[in-house]
Amino acid sequence: MTRLILASQSPARTKLLTDAGIAHEILVSDVDEDAVQARYGVTDPHDTALLLARAKAEAVASLPEADGALVIGCDSVFEFDGEAHGKPYTADVARERMLRMSGSKGVLHTGHWLIDCRDTDRDPAGGAAGSGATLGSVTSAEVHFTEMTEAEIDAYIATGEPLHCAGSFTIDGFGGAFIHKVDGDPHTVVGLSISTLRGLLNHAHVGITELWDTGTAVPAE
Repeated sequence: MTRLILASQSPARTKLLTDAGIAHEILVSDVDEDAVQARYGVTDPHDTALLLARAKAEAVASLPEADGALVIGCDSVFEFDGEAHGKPYTADVARERMLRMSGSKGVLHTGHWLIDCRDTDRDPAGGAAGSGATLGSVTSAEVHFTEMTEAEIDAYIATGEPLHCAGSFTIDGFGGAFIHKVDGDPHTVVGLSISTLRGLLNHAHVGITELWDTGTAVPAE
C-alpha cells in the first residue's frame, strides 16, 4: 500500500485525514518558522503559507523514515487587514487580534506541499514506481466572525485553544462558536484541504482512493 506521511503535529490535521478515511503516518518536522521567513523575506500571507509548508515537507522528506513514502507538509496563515497572522502564542496577542476580528472577516491561507520519496525506478515492495514529484498549492477561504464580547474572548483564550492556531481561532473546536460563515473549502480552515491533497496526489500518479482505509472513515449518521 502507498504510504502517506503527514509532516505536522497538528491534531486537527491528522483527525481530518482519519475522518476522511485516509491512512497516514506522522513525522514531525523540526522547522524554525521564523528563521525560514527571515531567510527568504516572504511577507505575503499566501506565499508564506506555501513556503512554510514546503519547508516542513522537505525537512521530513530528508529523513530515512520517509523513504518509499509520499510526504505532505501544510501550514496556515491568516490574513487580516492586509497583515499576516500566524500563531499568537501569548494571551495578550490573541486578545488584541480577536477584539479586532470581532464582527469582521479575514482570509485563511493553507499551503500544501507534496514530495514523492518513492524510488523512481521501482518500488522494492513491489508497488508502483515513484514520480519524483515535488509540488505545492495554496487553498484560501474567507472566514466571517460573529460579534464577540470581551468576556467571551477572555473565556476562549483561557481554554488555551487559540494560542497555537493561525489567526488565534479554530473552526473545529471552541472557536467554531464565533464563526458564522466560511466562503471556500471549510477543510482549509482546519488546516488541510482534502480536495487539494487529491489534486497533488494525482500529479504523483496516485489516486486518493488508494489511501483509503475504509475501517477508519467516520460513517454518516
